[in-house]
Amino acid sequence: MPPAVSAPPIRRRLVGKALRRYRETQGFTLKDVARMLGCDASKMSRIETGERGIRDQELRELLDEYGVADPQQAILAELADPRGAFGWSRQYADVLPGAWRDYLILETAASKLSAYEAQRVPGLLQTRRYARALAEIDPSLNDNAARERATEAVLARQRVIGERRTPVHLVIGQAALHQQVGSQAVMDEQLAALAWDAENSNTVTMQVMPFESGAHAAAGDGSLAILQVTEAPGLGIVHLGGISGGICLEGQGDLAAYTRVFEQLRAFALTPSQSALLLCGLAGN
Repeated sequence: MPPAVSAPPIRRRLVGKALRRYRETQGFTLKDVARMLGCDASKMSRIETGERGIRDQELRELLDEYGVADPQQAILAELADPRGAFGWSRQYADVLPGAWRDYLILETAASKLSAYEAQRVPGLLQTRRYARALAEIDPSLNDNAARERATEAVLARQRVIGERRTPVHLVIGQAALHQQVGSQAVMDEQLAALAWDAENSNTVTMQVMPFESGAHAAAGDGSLAILQVTEAPGLGIVHLGGISGGICLEGQGDLAAYTRVFEQLRAFALTPSQSALLLCGLAGN
């Protein structure tokens, strides 16, 4: 039986798709582009499918030929750089499952993050004790060392996104505020942290989806996350949660569809100010 062929790294796939879009928009064929770089068309085909990477100089030459603006070039160069292929998450790869790791690899390049969580507090807002309580019941973590590393990964992610001051928009199901994770003391601390963030954060917009909101487009999804790169329209990814790491959707159609879903969630949820009042009440403020 032949060995399984692994998929190309997600960064290479996204860079390749972007290059193909730019080439087709300009009306170039693979042979045209190959002549520009002095290579054969098969190499360009493998670059566009993500089967092989592209050197920085070649990437810059192509993007110049395609008339791509500097901010877009910078984002694609960051994604294409193999030295940045894992970023902060590299040291935690052993406790970050499959598609979730793929999502996190790209997250630091995003200029906008949106997420919905139905039954738990989003990872970007979890306290250490709340994150550790979730790690305690994660069947993929076999011992205390792995659980502690998973907890540290949650906090490392928060630090990176906070340092980059990436705008984050979160919709949290009201059930997540009542589903006890860990002890009551853990929940009290978590609710107090959420209330503080709702009132004081300059980068996080938080909305609560109340029980009475009724059916909505994400009613069948436990969690979803969308990252977008505003400097490069059409470049982004959707992550749908799951026990073994969920799945990532890379197509432009998927990105557009789930962006519309998230806009509906925002419309159905309490406003940020209403959400802050609710959270302050739950926290006893």
